[in-house]
Amino acid sequence: MSKVKKVVLAYSGGLDTSVILRWLQEVYECEVVTFTADIGQGEEIEPARALAKAMGIKEIYIEDLKEEFVKNYVFPMFKASAIYEGTYLLGTAIARPLIAKRQIEIAKETSADSVSHGATGKGNDQVRFELGYLGLNPDINIIAPWREWDLDSRTKLIEWAEKRNITVPKDKRGEPPYSTDANLLHTSYEGKALEDPWVSADEEMFTRTVSPELAPDEAEEIVIEFEEGTPIAVNGKRLSPAKLLEGLNIRAGKHGVGRVDIVENRFVGMKSRGVYETPGGTILHVAHRGIEQLILDGPSMLLRDEIMPKYASLIYNGLWFSPEREMLQAMIDKSQKNVTGDVKIKLFKGSCSLVGRRSPKSIYNEGIVTFEASNSYDQKDADGFIKLNALRLKQRKRIK
Repeated sequence: MSKVKKVVLAYSGGLDTSVILRWLQEVYECEVVTFTADIGQGEEIEPARALAKAMGIKEIYIEDLKEEFVKNYVFPMFKASAIYEGTYLLGTAIARPLIAKRQIEIAKETSADSVSHGATGKGNDQVRFELGYLGLNPDINIIAPWREWDLDSRTKLIEWAEKRNITVPKDKRGEPPYSTDANLLHTSYEGKALEDPWVSADEEMFTRTVSPELAPDEAEEIVIEFEEGTPIAVNGKRLSPAKLLEGLNIRAGKHGVGRVDIVENRFVGMKSRGVYETPGGTILHVAHRGIEQLILDGPSMLLRDEIMPKYASLIYNGLWFSPEREMLQAMIDKSQKNVTGDVKIKLFKGSCSLVGRRSPKSIYNEGIVTFEASNSYDQKDADGFIKLNALRLKQRKRIK
């Protein structure tokens, strides 16, 4: 422990990371640098500066990373139509590599030899943070307090904080009904009241979406414009990545779009029940697959869909900076060169429906597909095509 001289802590300003901050100072007797990232969690982050100063911190980093988050992490992921285990749009997982990257950069800027995070020893985030750290700096020292200390309950944590005059908000004194995490892409809810997968989530829990039953009685249609697989405009108005997603969150949330309730397989081996709100991301996922329908041919789309689960698992498991994720990203980006055009989406009482698409790069040909007479396709060609594909089936049946 005495070898640690300076550590960069991912600091939210909340109770847990404030306790970690003081614990690092006491146990490791080291200098602490705090790093607070605004990735659209919807909370004021500036108070973290005052809290860090009050605890004697001299080097305080507070940064708005929303645009970088959406442009360099969320949008590349959505190009792959990535979904983990068929349902989860990876809202928490995709935020961790950016935080880890910036921590490593700050460690270099401040000559820190260590980094630290507030993830517990049971979840995926400890893996995501630490694989990110080591993928960017294999020599960095990592301190994971939840795997070291004996503060294994909320009561112990609060008692420890009070003995050191660390402010404990009133809402932290009782056991919270669930654990939550948020960023510009989604909000997650896990644990406590949600641990029984048979018990429905409390409607009052949701913060980004109204109940579909209470959503407007009139549908809303919006048009998303894509350029090389990346959304660039809504209803004809070009927007920055963060502003575009922020606006879609509001529109979708108003119509109760984007809620999922799943039991997922964590990387550490256990199952976990999670409830997620991903309003704007749900629109983008549906819209992106819609524009691809006009542009990617069958074998190309099949190949993309075959590698998507692997790509999604790499993100879920914290391997954003792995060579295999970068290889897959290169393939995905290549597939998106012609994915340009407009998609029309209808939002209504919890549903997000694709109702139209158009593209200057479309390979959809009305002249070929039409049921009317056409010179573009000779139906007699299908005779030999079917016979060739049936050859092996016929031979197999004859042998039997």
